[in-house]
Amino acid sequence: METITSEKMNELVGAAKIVRENAHAPYSGFKVGAAIIAASGWIYTGCNVENASYGLTICAERSAIARAISSGERQILAIAVVADSPEPAAPCGACRQVLVEFAGDIPVILENLKGRRVIYSLNELMPHRFELKKL
Repeated sequence: METITSEKMNELVGAAKIVRENAHAPYSGFKVGAAIIAASGWIYTGCNVENASYGLTICAERSAIARAISSGERQILAIAVVADSPEPAAPCGACRQVLVEFAGDIPVILENLKGRRVIYSLNELMPHRFELKKL
């Protein structure tokens, strides 16, 4: 797993908490914020954006990743995800697979609004990851 300082982890969680407030979650009421740090050192945030046609909803994690990629980044070093849930909420399967595209075995920092934090490696969350070998 990549190494990241506790100060950087706290910074990522703080950024995820802030952006979570911007979530558009009128259907589920479940607001989620995510923050990633790219290899450049820049932090990119994203929140969930729901849609009446649920399949068009975008998760906070993929929102943050899309923001980073559209800014020219190609490597993610860590991600923090914050939600108001009894236990810290882990990324869905689709978000895990998108993380695999741009990250090695990175720390996945999960925290709820009560301050309960757990940290997994991406390999723990995605043990048999699908990777298409590049030509």
